[in-house]
Amino acid sequence: MKQIIILILVFISQLTLAQVDDKAQLLTLKKSNNYVYEANNLIYEEDFVSAEMAYRKAISEKPNTVAGTFNLGNAYFNSGNFEEALYRLQQAAETATSKTEKHKAFHNIGNILMKNKKCKEAVGAYKSALRNNPKDDETRYNLGLAKICAEQQKDQQDQNKDEDKKDENKEDKDKKEDQENKDKEGDNKDKQDKKDEGDQDKKEGEDEKDDKGKPKDEKEDKGKEDEEKKDQKPPKSQPGQLSPQQIKNLLEAMNNQEQKVQEKMNAEKQKGVKVKTEKDW
Repeated sequence: MKQIIILILVFISQLTLAQVDDKAQLLTLKKSNNYVYEANNLIYEEDFVSAEMAYRKAISEKPNTVAGTFNLGNAYFNSGNFEEALYRLQQAAETATSKTEKHKAFHNIGNILMKNKKCKEAVGAYKSALRNNPKDDETRYNLGLAKICAEQQKDQQDQNKDEDKKDENKEDKDKKEDQENKDKEGDNKDKQDKKDEGDQDKKEGEDEKDDKGKPKDEKEDKGKEDEEKKDQKPPKSQPGQLSPQQIKNLLEAMNNQEQKVQEKMNAEKQKGVKVKTEKDW
């Protein structure tokens, strides 16, 4: 009997706690909804700063509230803050429990991605929206635009890749031509250096000197000249011409004759006889 009474008391207490918890949750939900309602009115009055604060209070009271995060995301979207809007709407899509809420969240996510020119990602968002509400013609229309945009972007990317590849090929070709020109210049320089070295060796060979400091060729020429001088004989006197020896003898005879004449003149001078001054050959 006592055990039955204890079980009844436990059940009553749990029921009471559950009722208290439900009342607390209802109170929290009510506060959150009140903040959302307040924020919506502030948005209508174009007071974005106050509205943002009210939405944040609503999310703080009930973090999984879809209305608070969804409306805050739309408020960011309308103010041009697409990055924050995308973050809040993704939160709303994750916490939403009904298909209607998910459809609205994904539809708006697709709109933000289109604004950011992320067409391929937008296609995925619109498809998610249609899975939750296949009858929405607006979402279907936006999906068609997103597909066209994504295809154009893909074509542009492919074209850019082709152009980049052409530029890379051209750059590689230019580098190859530059290297070939450098190699060709190097070969020409090596040939010229070898030619210069050969000319220098040839010149050094021609200018090589013997131990007297004269070139070998000059020494050989001088030796030939000396041999030719040895072989040469004194030239014979030709008829009608005096040889050097004859000229020498003649000069000695003239000197002797002049000496005799001078001695004779001195003797006559001593005798007082006038003498001729002219030479008599």
